[in-house]
Amino acid sequence: MSTSHTHFTPLQRGLHWLMAVAILAMLFIGVGMVSTVAPRYLTLVSIHKPLGILILILGLIRLVVRLRYGAPPLPAVMPEPMKLAAKASHWVFYGLMILLPLIGWGMLSAADYPVVVLGLQLPAILPPNDSLHAALWTAHKTLALGFFALIVIHVAAALMHALIRKDGVFEAMASRR
Repeated sequence: MSTSHTHFTPLQRGLHWLMAVAILAMLFIGVGMVSTVAPRYLTLVSIHKPLGILILILGLIRLVVRLRYGAPPLPAVMPEPMKLAAKASHWVFYGLMILLPLIGWGMLSAADYPVVVLGLQLPAILPPNDSLHAALWTAHKTLALGFFALIVIHVAAALMHALIRKDGVFEAMASRR
């Protein structure tokens, strides 16, 4: 793992921004799903499932890329508690990018609902079980809300680094222009 660079690699930056769009879309689609019983519910579900699988795949790729290429070092002048928060929050992000889609897939499996992606039905990863479905639904919803809160904190921290601290942290993920 190399950490002598000052910017994330172009692949890391591309995955970051692609996943940012996908995850925000997923969160808003999820809110729309639980907020309606209208016919558009089925449309939202038909988007939510394959988008979740896409996020799972991209999250796994992103984790491998991060382990391979590392991250630029944080500024030496950054307080240690801030460095710890930055590092911990990023690993929580990776965990949620992988765990939330798996919980969703497991929840659907426990409800005996198919997960169809590009016309292919994915195998169930858990046996049908109503109690398990209910527990996973609660976990999925709770973690998604926590993920949204973490995103808000992440954006606030990025803006603080860009506009107040001006310490290069924001530029490590932003375009070099």
